[in-house]
Amino acid sequence: MTAYGLLVFDDVEELDLVGPWEVFTASSMIRGGADTAVLVAERPDPIRCGKGMRVLADHTLDDHPPLDVLLVPGGRGTREIEVRNPVVTDWIARTAEHTFWVVSVCTGAFLLHAAGPARGRRVATHWRHEDDLEAQGEVTVVRDARYVVDGNVLTSQGVSAGIDSALWLVGRLHGREHARAVRRYLQYEPAPPYLADEPHTT
Repeated sequence: MTAYGLLVFDDVEELDLVGPWEVFTASSMIRGGADTAVLVAERPDPIRCGKGMRVLADHTLDDHPPLDVLLVPGGRGTREIEVRNPVVTDWIARTAEHTFWVVSVCTGAFLLHAAGPARGRRVATHWRHEDDLEAQGEVTVVRDARYVVDGNVLTSQGVSAGIDSALWLVGRLHGREHARAVRRYLQYEPAPPYLADEPHTT
């Protein structure tokens, strides 16, 4: 059994959260419901995401079950609010000590840096914020990879890259064939945009 915990907060980027959530829960479904995935927030109030979606966390920082995987998404809330919230950064630091994997998507890497797990590591983040993260110091930003694994820290580039890193993770936990089965279930087959509009050549 794998227990996934996904941190949520106001102005979180929707796909940073929902993309990995879909991978983890599809993985559990294929495994016969063997795993759990929960949303964790500082407070029990509804969360308004960056583009307007509202979500309700399953647990607060004080009452969640033990976690094997901690995922920290990105978004404007990460960069402008939560990196200066010691309640959240202290919780990430404490929780990361007891999880097998610490994961971030997009600018969630800033929270991992503020909390400590990303320091001294090779990490990825959204292309718009690579320089800003590198300027924080104590981190090597990898600019040419969708996701980066350094020890038990897994970070990905922006938004949709979280799906790629989550698929890698379920493959690492449960095998490559399982990851392929999850990808097939999701019908996740990235292709160049507007491919259907391109003229066919003979």
